[in-house]
Order: sequence, then structure tokens, then C-alpha cells
Amino acid sequence: MDVNIGQEWRDLLGGEFEKEYFKQLMNFVNSEYKEQTVYPEYSNIFRAFDKCPPNGVKVVIIGQDPYHGEGQANGLCFSVADGVPHPPSLRNIFKEVDSDLGISTPKSGNLDRWAEQGVLLLNSVFTVRQSSAGSHAGKGWETFTDAVVRVVAQQNKDVVYMLWGAYAQKKGAFVDSTENCILKSVHPSPLSSYRGFFGCKHFSKANEYLQSRGLVPVVW
Repeated sequence: MDVNIGQEWRDLLGGEFEKEYFKQLMNFVNSEYKEQTVYPEYSNIFRAFDKCPPNGVKVVIIGQDPYHGEGQANGLCFSVADGVPHPPSLRNIFKEVDSDLGISTPKSGNLDRWAEQGVLLLNSVFTVRQSSAGSHAGKGWETFTDAVVRVVAQQNKDVVYMLWGAYAQKKGAFVDSTENCILKSVHPSPLSSYRGFFGCKHFSKANEYLQSRGLVPVVW
């Protein structure tokens, strides 16, 4: 498998592609795409990097694994393609944006517009088998995304990390909280959103932090 990733990211992460765990991961992923229905589309596996170059990262949001329903996952965490109904977690994210900043829920759940402003929308696991949440967990993706977070933390300062839920918060252990902004809450899933996601005001807090560092805030 030729890893479809831009040169800037390749320069930073290329060492990972030569490691044994990554080669085994790609062998597994290739066989899954040949034998099973897997999301996102093969060409979109590394799409989060296409939309957000490393030197432009201002915010990092970490999800778990892609949506496993037909036509949902598009390579960015929590995002869906234009015209696809908003999954529950995304609906709750938009509700919090509305409550926090007065920005009404958009028709499209495609978060390209966030990524293009410097929001790295990173799933911990990049692929999933249809109708089988977590089916590609424990195969090596988590090691790769740990490396991504480390690289971002080494290359960039004054980044906002939105860590929703215990899974994402473990990834934040690599980040220096004295040089960045760490925002934590429960996951926006309907199972937990009422226990602290609603009312967290992460979106306004992120923009306040960015502006305090002389950076352009995100239009959420």
C-alpha cells in the first residue's frame, strides 16, 4: 500500500511507515478492503492530513474510529459527507457550537471547512468494518496516531487540544500543557454528553486562546 499522504506530513511521519507494526497494519488493512466492506473509502483513509498541513495545525480534535454506517465516514473524525444525516455525536457537537457561539447547526455535516482552517480531525483508528464498531482497533492504528500527536506536539506550540472522553485524553498525555491549551470533557455521544459536554464551551475557549496568541480564530 502506497500511503496517500502529503509530502509535508510524509517528511515528519515517514519513519513510521518503515516500522514493522505499520507494515503489518497495512497488510491487514489491504486484506480487509479486498474481503470486507470497510470505511471510509480507500482513497480517504489519510484524508485528515490532506486538509490540514502540519505547519497550519491550530486545533486538534481526536475521535475513536470512523462511523461504520454506509456512506458516513469521510476520513475526518466526527465528519460526514455532504447530504448525509448527522450522526448523534455530530448533532451534539453542533448543539454545543450553537449554545456556545450562537452558530446555527449547518445543513452539511462535512467538516472540511474546519480542517481547512487548521483543525486536525484525527481518529485514533482510521478504518472500520461495516456495522462493526471497533473492528480495526488494536491492529496498529493507535500506535500510528500516537506518533502523529507526538509530531504535532513537537512541531507546533500554542495548539488547542480538544480531548473528549477518556480515550482521547490518553492521547493528550504526550502534549506539554504549558505550551498548549488542553480542553477536556466527556465524549459528545448521547450516552455521555449531558454529563459535561454540553456547556463545556470549548469552541469559544479555543478561539479565545488562539486570539491571545495572535492567531486567527476558527469559524466554527
